[in-house]
Amino acid sequence: MPKLTINNQSIEVSEDTTVLQAAQLLGLEIPVFCYHSRLSIAGNCRMCLVQLGESTKPIASCAMPATEGMVIHTNTPLIQKTRKSILEFLLINHPLDCPICDQGGECDLQDITMAYGPSTTRFQENKRAIQDKYMGPLIQTFMTRCIHCTRCVRFATEIAGIPELGAIGRGENMEITSYLDQAITSELSGNMIDLCPVGALTSKPYAFRGRPWDLTTTESIDVLDAVGSNIRIDTYKTRVIRILPRLHEHINEEWISDKTRFACDGLSRQRLDQSYIRQKGKLVPASWDEALKTIKLRLQNVPGQKIAALAGDLIDCEAMLALKDLLRSLGSPHLDCRQDGAQLEGKVRAEYLFNTTIAGIEQSDFCLIIQSQLRAEAPLIHARLRKRYLQGNFKVAYLGGALPYKYNYNFDYDNYGQDPNLLDTILQDRHPLSQALREAKFPMIIIGQDALVRQDGAHLLAKVRSLAEKFNMVRPDWNGFNVLHKAAARVGGLDVGFTPGEQGLDKNNILVAAVKGDIEVIYLLGADEIDMNQLGQAFVIYQGHHGDAGAHRADVILPGAAYTEKQATYVNTEGRVQRTYPALLPPGDAKEDWKIIRALSQALDKPLPYNNLEEIRDHLIQVNPIFNSIDVIQPATWDVFGKEGNFSKIPFNSFNCEFYMTDSISRHSPTMATCVEMLEKEAT
Repeated sequence: MPKLTINNQSIEVSEDTTVLQAAQLLGLEIPVFCYHSRLSIAGNCRMCLVQLGESTKPIASCAMPATEGMVIHTNTPLIQKTRKSILEFLLINHPLDCPICDQGGECDLQDITMAYGPSTTRFQENKRAIQDKYMGPLIQTFMTRCIHCTRCVRFATEIAGIPELGAIGRGENMEITSYLDQAITSELSGNMIDLCPVGALTSKPYAFRGRPWDLTTTESIDVLDAVGSNIRIDTYKTRVIRILPRLHEHINEEWISDKTRFACDGLSRQRLDQSYIRQKGKLVPASWDEALKTIKLRLQNVPGQKIAALAGDLIDCEAMLALKDLLRSLGSPHLDCRQDGAQLEGKVRAEYLFNTTIAGIEQSDFCLIIQSQLRAEAPLIHARLRKRYLQGNFKVAYLGGALPYKYNYNFDYDNYGQDPNLLDTILQDRHPLSQALREAKFPMIIIGQDALVRQDGAHLLAKVRSLAEKFNMVRPDWNGFNVLHKAAARVGGLDVGFTPGEQGLDKNNILVAAVKGDIEVIYLLGADEIDMNQLGQAFVIYQGHHGDAGAHRADVILPGAAYTEKQATYVNTEGRVQRTYPALLPPGDAKEDWKIIRALSQALDKPLPYNNLEEIRDHLIQVNPIFNSIDVIQPATWDVFGKEGNFSKIPFNSFNCEFYMTDSISRHSPTMATCVEMLEKEAT
């Protein structure tokens, strides 16, 4: 390990460390524009120049490997003069529009110029003007501000895997542009806005809506997929106007998906802000007392066996536990959080977790993906797989339905078709994948929800479990069995036991019973992804925050809070318990979900045994101790799960998934609607 001296401080670093990284380890600041720790080294801004020994020729610290005996100076008169000259050149053509630039207050060029730049310029020539480029409905471009750091180009090529950006021209005529003026099609494109050190790339939906110093910031997590990305919610007065990523190395690193970032404008549209009761076929506004009284009167003569509940994809653990307790007090065993009908029993925790963990992907050397459209279902897990692929010595095999071109994987993989019986062939050592799995040191399998919603989903699950056991994927130092969820509420629902009780009906059978009239009352807790036509003549209570499908079918509507408006617990696909925090108050009469259920239990004369958030969280821990470990992975105990049996002869279905509209929030987002229109236009 080389030992070097920087500003009279000695440090020993690993072989692959650069001078810039060594300085950062010592807490020394070296200004940069083009360098980013997660991107390849470009070395084209020259802002990070330092002095090597007594040499009069500075070196680029971001591209210079640290070697034994180096003596580096980062703040000599030569370096100070050099930095001023570089900034003077960068500002030759930069427009003086900081007062109207959305990057103002968060601009690296502003900050570095104030700290290291000259107070005046010697250049009097006219500034160059560049035509703005079209990059789709999410990114607004002001290319005259561009300083050609190429961060956006490297991100698109390396992280997102869509080489749709590049540079044309040379010298002063160089321009960053999308090819053929097409929109950027990556689900991670918004991260280029964060990477841009100037105001060349800004958020189109956020344009001219606020200044950083006017915003109130709240740290929280995203619930629009099952990854559990850490986010920062920025609010202005009574609206969420921006969502940005927070650093979490084990989950989302410093990226978020475009749906997470831009769907926030759907939070303020079509909101349920008061209770409603259906009278003479029409929903009419009502007070809380009237709504709860209506439910009480309807339930008076209904036995528990004729009451059921379904929980949606955005529901928190506190609400599901409260509703479970309420149904138990009413004598109903019919409840389910598996809105899509996935064949997961929920009795063995390892059965429904991404056991390898998201960060653990980087340790794997072979991955078999079964019926999962990863890029649309979990873009950040897809990006982590691509990151591992770029490191080399990583093979990927895919078994499942045809992937749409717009959501195809952005790394090389071997496609083994759509026949699920291939799993039997692999188990019997009659397929090349058998040898590949046996030779891999850290093999992993990812099975998607679209495989588990099949009628033979439980048999598929058992077969994949057998694969994991046969090829040594489950051992003390490694668990390669992974279920990829789409819904933020799914793992938490299984953890709290929001599944059918003894002789209880699951989601599919609840709907069948509702059509027959055997189920008279159905409580939809944010459940919008089911076929409302299958509810028959049942009395429907809908609790949620948007006027989506469930609200249109409801007989009573109880307005709940969105994830940005409540303190709530969620568990991501890898089993990590995390919490949201309120950035705003719920609109109008809307309340936090568990509080509504607690009030309903009081109205029904069956009060639940908790009165505040602390008490219900204590109850959560009693139900499942996993909720006592926040932001910590607890390895799940391995056991037998799934059902032994033969597969259906039906091949895996092709996918028909729309990444931008998957839930009640994104479906009401004008920005997401624009993205869907853009993709349709690009396809034609």
